[in-house]
Amino acid sequence: MTKSKLISLDKLSLQDLKDEADLIPLMTTEDEDAMNKEELPTTLPILPLRNTVLFPGVVIPITAGRDKSIKLINETNKSGKVIGVVSQIDESKENPGPKDINSIGTVAQILRVLKMPDGNTTVIIQGKKRFEVAEVMTTDPYMTATIREVAEARPAKENAEFQEIISSIKELALTIIKDSPNIPSEAAFAIKNIESSSFLINFVSSNLNISVEEKQKLLEINDLKERALETLRYMNVELQKLSLRNDIQSKVESDISQQQREYFLNQQMKTIQQELGGNSNEAEIEEMRARSKSKKWKKDTQKHFDKELTKLQRMNPQVAEFSIQKNYLDLLLDLPWSQFSKDKFDLKRAKKILDRDHYGLDDVKKRIIEYLAVLKLRGDMKSPILCLYGPPGVGKTSLGKSIAEALGREYVRMSLGGLRDEAEIRGHRKTYIGAMPGRIIKSLKKAGTSNPVFVLDEIDKLSVGSQGDPSSAMLEVLDPEQNSEFYDNFLELGYDLSKVMFIATSNSMGTIQPALRDRMEIINVTGYTIEEKVEIAKAHLLPKQLKEHGLTKKHLQIAKPQLEKIVEGYTRESGVRGLEKQIAKMVRHAAMRIAMEEEYTKKVTNATVLEALGPPRMERNKYENNDVAGVVTGLAWTRVGGDILFIESILSKGKGTLTMTGNLGKVMKESATIALEYIKANAEKLGLSTEIFEKYNVHIHVPEGATPKDGPSAGITMLTSLVSLFTQRKVKKSIAMTGEITLRGKVLPVGGIKEKILAAKRARIKEILLCEDNKRDIEEIKPEYLKGLTFHYVKEMSDVLDLALTKQKVKNSKTL
Repeated sequence: MTKSKLISLDKLSLQDLKDEADLIPLMTTEDEDAMNKEELPTTLPILPLRNTVLFPGVVIPITAGRDKSIKLINETNKSGKVIGVVSQIDESKENPGPKDINSIGTVAQILRVLKMPDGNTTVIIQGKKRFEVAEVMTTDPYMTATIREVAEARPAKENAEFQEIISSIKELALTIIKDSPNIPSEAAFAIKNIESSSFLINFVSSNLNISVEEKQKLLEINDLKERALETLRYMNVELQKLSLRNDIQSKVESDISQQQREYFLNQQMKTIQQELGGNSNEAEIEEMRARSKSKKWKKDTQKHFDKELTKLQRMNPQVAEFSIQKNYLDLLLDLPWSQFSKDKFDLKRAKKILDRDHYGLDDVKKRIIEYLAVLKLRGDMKSPILCLYGPPGVGKTSLGKSIAEALGREYVRMSLGGLRDEAEIRGHRKTYIGAMPGRIIKSLKKAGTSNPVFVLDEIDKLSVGSQGDPSSAMLEVLDPEQNSEFYDNFLELGYDLSKVMFIATSNSMGTIQPALRDRMEIINVTGYTIEEKVEIAKAHLLPKQLKEHGLTKKHLQIAKPQLEKIVEGYTRESGVRGLEKQIAKMVRHAAMRIAMEEEYTKKVTNATVLEALGPPRMERNKYENNDVAGVVTGLAWTRVGGDILFIESILSKGKGTLTMTGNLGKVMKESATIALEYIKANAEKLGLSTEIFEKYNVHIHVPEGATPKDGPSAGITMLTSLVSLFTQRKVKKSIAMTGEITLRGKVLPVGGIKEKILAAKRARIKEILLCEDNKRDIEEIKPEYLKGLTFHYVKEMSDVLDLALTKQKVKNSKTL
């Protein structure tokens, strides 16, 4: 590189600038005075400028690309080096004419001409004085015109206001240079070294970030003070814009720097995960995308998944929503969309499985086989909603497992006992913290297929809480017309439940919402007879307990007589859950002897039963005797099956009032009132004096007073008790009865007949009295269960009394 030749600023006149100089100095006060004294030529070549305005004293570079401009510059550079510079009115004009240029321009001196590699010519010019175009002389080869000087009004040097304006311009210019990132800091040095006020105004005006039109208006202002004020106004606007831009820029930079920081941290985390052998978020997202390709879901579901996956990609992994979104996508991928297990339609095999796992329950097994038969013939059928209704411990829940095995489907069980939050069924929305899908969707995810056998256990124990009504949420689940598009709040998509075989279990139908009950097919699972319980204990319960306690058949054997003794003496239930507990005690008793290496009897005897279980506790369930007037055995239905109950009545001297005890319900009290009024109305037929009803008070009691009792089925029992009391006649031995009564003397049918019959057999009852309309219920029971029982069917109350009461008086009978 050659050494630069610097020219002293103090001695230099701009006109003396030589081509070899590397520095263009600022105009001094002397230069300005000399420039003002120069006279302008009368004719000048005119150079139109597209996008800039030249001010007096200002040096600017210009790139000439038009042929006329290049020719003008080359010729003028050889002689005179003075040209007239004006701005175009319309920048788009390629060949401007006299009407396309502004009339006010600036005389300029060419300081240097440079040839550029691209063929263009760059010329450095400096403005001198303003002029006005008088007349355009020629347009070819370039424009020439006669000009006249434009006078400029300048304030006096002592003008304090003007000096303050100049100071403000200088201060604002320094502030703008400091705040603007695009202006080099050396510009501040130039502003500070400008001595001439007019040059400062022109220099700042030339560099303002305003349009060519606005700069032209500044150039045309003749009063220097007025031009200074207008320049100051533009500078204030520019400073405000710059401040606003800097504020925005600082915020953006802050956001970007935070994002960059998080980006670098995430990149470091990914690198660490990769070094440790873990998967980065991108790898997991790609894995999810690959898994989605193999899913058999609808186009809408695929589209929804892709949208949610894209949302996950855009999320910052550090935000809380990222894990929720990831869990949501994992759920979509894990759910068995359109994945079904193949049903097995071997009905004989299915029947064997049901018979193997459950003794009895013929009606239930028949209904299941019917369903499989229809499914086999049709090939496609909406699964019915079965509800197994019956007392605890009869095998309702375990039936679901057997059905699943018979069908070859997956088995899912969902306990509804005590459920009081609707969100447990429908799930929570993703916007909540800790949101999860409902238990229906979670169970299907666990099953892995969309057609499992789904057992809804204890559906009658759904309860209403502050979080909604779960039983109402179950309406859509259990409706075959609606559950093809079951909506879960967390899933946000419809899921097809129509292929699921729902089996509900219930101990009571009264607590189930009517609309929900209407959607289910009720199958009554009744209690077991003593014979059935003995068979179940021998075939299922005893082997199960031996295995659980580490024993085999060689260690302990219980014969049927001893099992029957356990059933009768130590359990009172319709199911076999309590029986299983008693057998477990027997097995533990043997296990203890084996572990202590003591002698024990492998074949259980009655004495062994007494030793292991203690004295029998259920003997009160047996029929007692008929030695006392007014004591009659009735049959009742309870949630745990059938039972017998005793109706007791007694007379005491008084005024004929009727009182009742035993925790009786309203309906049962009404039955007692009806029975007494019937006796009063038919006193003559019964051989009773009407004075009895005025001299004696009647009190009716039903033992086990802590147990609530209600219902109309004790009507004929109360009637028989009262007639026996008033007549002092014995009640027929070993007889029990059930039936509703009316004031007309009619006997009406009641429910729960099978359970009541089983209770009667357990109590060693020989004869049963019931309404003739209940005969159809007896015909549905297997004949072997009815052995040893005699049934009497009645229509009238008089028939009840004829069959239930004997002519014989009780011992120590009272004379009324």
